[in-house]
Amino acid sequence: MSRIGKKPIPLNKATVTVADGRVTVKGPKGELSRVVPELVSVAINDGVVQVSRANDSKQARALHGLVRSLVANMVEGVNNGFTKSLDLVGVGYKASVQGTNKLTLNVGYSHPVEITAPAGVTVEIETPTKVLVKGIDKEEVGNLAAKIRAVRKPEPYKGKGIKYTGEVIRRKAGKAK
Repeated sequence: MSRIGKKPIPLNKATVTVADGRVTVKGPKGELSRVVPELVSVAINDGVVQVSRANDSKQARALHGLVRSLVANMVEGVNNGFTKSLDLVGVGYKASVQGTNKLTLNVGYSHPVEITAPAGVTVEIETPTKVLVKGIDKEEVGNLAAKIRAVRKPEPYKGKGIKYTGEVIRRKAGKAK
């Protein structure tokens, strides 16, 4: 039995509805919806959500913990939201934002790089070298943060590039004389 799949999900301020193989979670920050595979069922009992599987097939066992994690992330997102923080490291590296969804990065290329955030995800600039990606959908927030980081990954010699806050870059020694 899946240890993660068995854990109940507390709802806090969220409400969960299950209909036609689709789970919808509503909360103070918004609403998220996701299709649930037929091998897994979601039930609401006494203010907690329980995820169970239909049988012990390999695919059902694999989906059991996955669906539980996805529903737990939906509940967490509509209650509190998710944030990813990125740091720009390098001389002259800076970021700016126009509106709430268009990010402009100056990271050493001959031109500025523009990235548009999807609906439901906002980009904020804390300082010119610190970017915050916020939203209620953990998957969308993580995808946008990864897309921003991919513009200029940190390099191992000087550490220049875009990195997650708290990420440790393994440094290499330069040329030996």
